[in-house]
Amino acid sequence: MFENLKKKWKVDNRQLILILCTFAVTGTLTAYISRGITSWVGFTDETFWGWKFLLRFCILLFGYQVIILIVSFFFGQFRFFWNYEKKILQWMGVMKKAKIESGKSKISSQEQGAEKTVYDIKS
Repeated sequence: MFENLKKKWKVDNRQLILILCTFAVTGTLTAYISRGITSWVGFTDETFWGWKFLLRFCILLFGYQVIILIVSFFFGQFRFFWNYEKKILQWMGVMKKAKIESGKSKISSQEQGAEKTVYDIKS
């Protein structure tokens, strides 16, 4: 199983461990923060379960995306998770993938008309 992940993500053993630790810490931290926010908002055991679910779902869905980038920075895996987040943001329709053709370069080693991938936040 871990060999498949290493191949899919193109990482070594050390990086795989750091990535899995980042996922673990982020999940725990997000759950802890969502519990704190629901308490801060004033939800109790008597609060309708649907409202609690909706708030926690939003926190988990959107807050997780931000928290994982912060945690990945401390584990030294920001680049990996930023690429991961770009794919998720594209899937959610927040970010679009655009191709730009670069013009003629003064450096002879670059080919004319090479394509460069640029990610752009939709506005």
